[in-house]
Amino acid sequence: MQLHVVLPAESPEMDIRRLADLAQEAERLGFDGVWLPDHLLPPGPYGPEKYGGVYEPLTALAYLAAVTRKVTLGTSVLILPLRDPLLVARQAATLARASGGRFVLGVGAGWERYEFDAAGVDFAARGARTTSALRVIRHLHQSGGGPYQDALHSFDERAVFQPVPERPVPFLIGGNSKAALRRAAEVGDWWQGVALEPREFAERRARLRELGGERRIKAGTRIGWDDDGRDVREVREEVEAWRAVEADHLAVWFGSVEGDGFRRRMRALAEAVGLEG
Repeated sequence: MQLHVVLPAESPEMDIRRLADLAQEAERLGFDGVWLPDHLLPPGPYGPEKYGGVYEPLTALAYLAAVTRKVTLGTSVLILPLRDPLLVARQAATLARASGGRFVLGVGAGWERYEFDAAGVDFAARGARTTSALRVIRHLHQSGGGPYQDALHSFDERAVFQPVPERPVPFLIGGNSKAALRRAAEVGDWWQGVALEPREFAERRARLRELGGERRIKAGTRIGWDDDGRDVREVREEVEAWRAVEADHLAVWFGSVEGDGFRRRMRALAEAVGLEG
């Protein structure tokens, strides 16, 4: 099972250089990847008073690509229906090249209506927009241009998309819903649940395998360990519980960087589970 770190891009004391330092340390400790969250206009309590705002993840990942060498770099998750898929296709292809093929485009349909209203995007259409965007991104990455047409996007043979990634950018689909599982089965390479118990995860993974047929989709989830009173032994047991249900990947958010707690907990877990850099 791969272990990944969800970096605290939204912490009040965070700056981009400190974020890069944590990514480098995660790599040295032996974690398999680092992930960044996404919000365009998060309302309270997700604003400055509690989280300090959110760095734009694709831009920040380009910076992290330049200061790391081995770790997977990804979004967990990009709110795709709020973005222009042609631009995301270009950004993802550039990140794939810049990172030497280490980038994973993790996406979700979103859940905060406020952001959709502020962006002028129909909240009810977010699922259809997400699926359509993934299809057009994959088409551009594989074909290098047009023609292409679906209900939301259309361009002819004059459209040129270069340079394409050296290999297709993997898609991670986030979410627990039936729609998210269908989307992962159709176009996903990874699936990431959230706030699930191991039994619930196993049920959804079984459904994902039914929907995906012969397609092999890496299934995993996210957990958190902040200043919640648990010690590293308890968190190690939680990690082992996910290993026991054969999760392919587990992403851990270590809470705020306040007082360097994030770094301390990240180091403790790496040692407890026997990671080697």
